Amino acid sequence: MFEAGGGAGGAVLRARPGKGGARTRSGSAATETDDEGRLLSPEEGEVDAEVRRRAREIAARLSLPKPRSARAASRGAGVLASRPYRGAADELDLDATLEVLAEHPVPEEDDLVVRDRVRSPRAVVLLVDVSGSMKGERVRTAAATVGALAAELEQDRLAVIAFWSDAAILNPLDRRASAVGLLDAMLRIPAKGLTNVGFPLQLAAEQLAGVPQRDARVVLLSDCVHNAGPDPRPIAARLPRLDVLLDTTGERDVRLGRELAAAGRGRYRALRNRFDVAPALSSVFRT
Repeated sequence: MFEAGGGAGGAVLRARPGKGGARTRSGSAATETDDEGRLLSPEEGEVDAEVRRRAREIAARLSLPKPRSARAASRGAGVLASRPYRGAADELDLDATLEVLAEHPVPEEDDLVVRDRVRSPRAVVLLVDVSGSMKGERVRTAAATVGALAAELEQDRLAVIAFWSDAAILNPLDRRASAVGLLDAMLRIPAKGLTNVGFPLQLAAEQLAGVPQRDARVVLLSDCVHNAGPDPRPIAARLPRLDVLLDTTGERDVRLGRELAAAGRGRYRALRNRFDVAPALSSVFRT
């Protein structure tokens, strides 16, 4: 069961203990439990000026490929729309052009109406682990990643969900993300509790409901030390795409991280330090 809480900055989900206790999955250190998540509100706290500085540093190194233009996209990608000619197009919209010519017998270039393929903005859900195992340097790097990614994807749709055994929606997909606002919201959540990877994956699926699969993806930043909630792999398999950035600077479950990326038809990248963030993000967005 989910139990919602109010508050500024978004919604948070908190885990509710279920029945049956814990179960360890064969071949992995991850543990399954019957705990369920609840959505809560981010807590208020001080914002670390050093993390803001680090976000700018990562953003300067971050270069994500932009959505492909109509000319670069393979034929059939994107949605055909009528628009004035701008030097490149898939085909001439003859009916619309003839209507313009009826009023302007000597046409200018802008009077030509073409049918061009327009790609919709990407819809990205970023899941950030703020559980107890992500304290200190790890959560600072995670917060900096949120700020950097929000700045880079300002023309796209970005949802950000922080999670531990519970979860907080810092920015829903239907709201324009503010890099500074998201960064501050992240830093107000103290690293605490167990790690329930499956719960934020469920929330990501809800955020992406109705989004064309080709435009939707989920990025998970975590150590993948899953020790609360059910097995997250079946949930990962239902997502359009899941890329995993695994923090390897402390306790981690590399096997589960790789399995989640494989189930979600995405890429797995290991982060050894904050300098790996930019190339890892660039790599997963290039495919």
